[in-house]
Amino acid sequence: MRQLIMAAVCFAALGLGAEVSEARGQGFAVLPGGGLAFKSVTSMRERRYLNLVEQKTDFSCGAASLATVLNHAYGWSLTEEQVIEGMLAEADVEQVRTLGFSMLDMKNYVESIGLRARGYRIEPEHLEQVQIPAIVLVDIRGYKHFVVMQRSSDGWVYIGDPVLGQKKMPLAEFANGWNGIVFAVIGPGYDRNNVLLTPPEPLTARHRLDRFSPVKDADLMEFGFIQSDFF
Repeated sequence: MRQLIMAAVCFAALGLGAEVSEARGQGFAVLPGGGLAFKSVTSMRERRYLNLVEQKTDFSCGAASLATVLNHAYGWSLTEEQVIEGMLAEADVEQVRTLGFSMLDMKNYVESIGLRARGYRIEPEHLEQVQIPAIVLVDIRGYKHFVVMQRSSDGWVYIGDPVLGQKKMPLAEFANGWNGIVFAVIGPGYDRNNVLLTPPEPLTARHRLDRFSPVKDADLMEFGFIQSDFF
């Protein structure tokens, strides 16, 4: 009898293994009666870098941030490496190795692919009026680093960091390390409902009612920027 029971358990395990192998990448639970319930799962790492291009080199935060904006706001399919190659074509290679890419390097690349790039100097209290994802330069303990500012609302700034992933910072803390300039990509193909405008909340926070609304037709010309151009 014991041998029969063990054999039955083995056959059941083999069957379960086959079903599990077919559902690789999915979470599952065994229901009463032996049925399985499947649900897609996302790892904490995948959630952290959701909709972001991750930075792979020490000097490519600008390239990764730019690829994030182009891919998710304008529908391109660019890798960090492709953006690096494009920017290096116009940049001073030695300067890039020492200091990394500049906003001017990003501007030259954006214009080389048929879009426009504008830099605006904006006061922190006006960041909520920026209605598109933009690239900003922040100083983190002496390290200057490009990130994507996805949106600002209710005293918080939502950041897509190509190294650290999705972050949410108090506006005052963000302003202390920010140089006051936003780098905006402007041109055809912009998705006014793009995913960067609705970044995920931190895993430890409750989701709040999202009051952000897509940019209106009347604002598409300059995306709500009211300050003077920086470049």
